[in-house]
Amino acid sequence: MLLASRLVRQAALAPVLAAALAVLAGCGTERQGGDTDPAQVDAVEAPELGACRVLTPDDVAKPANATRTVDCSQRHTAQTYAVGDLPEELHDEPYDSEELGRFAYETCSAKFGEFLGADDSLVMRTVVSWAWFRPSEDAWRDGARWYRCDVVGGGEQSESYVALPPTAEGLLMGRPQDRWMVCASGPSVDAGTKVPCSQEHDWRAVTTIKLGDKGDPYPGDRIVEVRTRDFCLESVGAWLGYPVDYEFGYTWFHEAEWEAGNRRSVCWARTPD
Repeated sequence: MLLASRLVRQAALAPVLAAALAVLAGCGTERQGGDTDPAQVDAVEAPELGACRVLTPDDVAKPANATRTVDCSQRHTAQTYAVGDLPEELHDEPYDSEELGRFAYETCSAKFGEFLGADDSLVMRTVVSWAWFRPSEDAWRDGARWYRCDVVGGGEQSESYVALPPTAEGLLMGRPQDRWMVCASGPSVDAGTKVPCSQEHDWRAVTTIKLGDKGDPYPGDRIVEVRTRDFCLESVGAWLGYPVDYEFGYTWFHEAEWEAGNRRSVCWARTPD
């Protein structure tokens, strides 16, 4: 049954995807973050899996990172959850190749969900995100061809990152705590500030819609937006228990994000709870 009087609002990029896309090509200076460890700066050997660090949004904006590791029982904002060698077919790519970024997006995003214990929908609705790093340019010239994926305690809009638990593995399994889920505070999703749902908020990301499979061509802005809007209208109504009147928002993505690998849109419900 269709319900009357709904207010549609379009949202901005979801935290995880926005942060991921910001570093797809790894743009940035050769500096490698704060509190650097000289032994890591031009390391040819792959980093340590499971290592924890205190990273900032400025650190994540750089293509390489040599921030000192800390014991994971201490305060930290990042944890390395995947390390590996780049495929041989990428070894001759330029340092800032888009192909490297595409590989990192597909690899780190898949391993991100596995590490957190989350499906694709849940990953799109969490405040934590991931960043990837490659060797320094000097190490690259010396033959280093590894990648590193870190889970970080924040997203694209974060001015600072929150502390992670001693391990983020399984963080979203079962019913995740509100402090790890994304909400928004403001008159609309696009005009609001993204906050953890444990804080005061006006909007909550509640569901997602899958719009295609890997390899499918981009269907176009109009189709993506309309399909997202129509799905979210019904999905949010069901999530709220079919009230007579309610407000909802939706986040949809364009061709660049589609080509990077995203196939989902996000639905938001207006709720202070």
